[in-house]
Amino acid sequence: MQNDPEPSLIPDPAWGVAATGEPRWPASLAVLATLGLYLTLPGKLTVGPAWLMPALVTTLLVPLSIVAPHRRAGEPRWQAIAAVLLIALVNLANVGSLVLLIRALLHGSKDTGSQLLIEALKIWLTNVIVFALWYWELDRGGPDERTLHEHREPDFLFPQMITPGCASTTWTPSLLDYLYVAFTNATAFSPTDTMPLSRWAKMAMTAQAAVSIVTVALVVARAVNIFK
Repeated sequence: MQNDPEPSLIPDPAWGVAATGEPRWPASLAVLATLGLYLTLPGKLTVGPAWLMPALVTTLLVPLSIVAPHRRAGEPRWQAIAAVLLIALVNLANVGSLVLLIRALLHGSKDTGSQLLIEALKIWLTNVIVFALWYWELDRGGPDERTLHEHREPDFLFPQMITPGCASTTWTPSLLDYLYVAFTNATAFSPTDTMPLSRWAKMAMTAQAAVSIVTVALVVARAVNIFK
């Protein structure tokens, strides 16, 4: 009878790596989506001049997309720093828009209920996308480190990691997986099928849920009150 392989030799799902590294274009499209949502906000809800945020984002996004279309191990440090700075800029702009919206509400906004709902939805969607990018960028050291066979322990526990046979041995989470995590966290205000393991992951999910709660509970409640 053939002996079963030793446990230490069995490939572990979610620890697989892509030979060419993770492509950057899904993250670039996500950033462009947040930029599109930001540009449709009224001027009173944008931070600084209307051209400032698009200019800063484009300055970082275009060079990264051209020079490094794939995330690889050993990439120059400036690329990793620029990627984190890009997400941070979008995140700060969105938080600023939320603060400005709350301020307008507290000082008696004259917008209709439907207008408030639309603006709140844009900020909420941006919050989902931004935190999906954070999770994708930082989990296990980032997309570049995830191309290594000896990357660090995961920061998120996906179902594929603990359910043998439901995924190939080379499966690894993509941006869409992190987008699902961010969406469910923003709607349930708590983890669903994917659990945060590290402290930073728990704090990031807490921060995302807090922004989502403020947007839904305060802004949407105000809009519903206007409808009445």
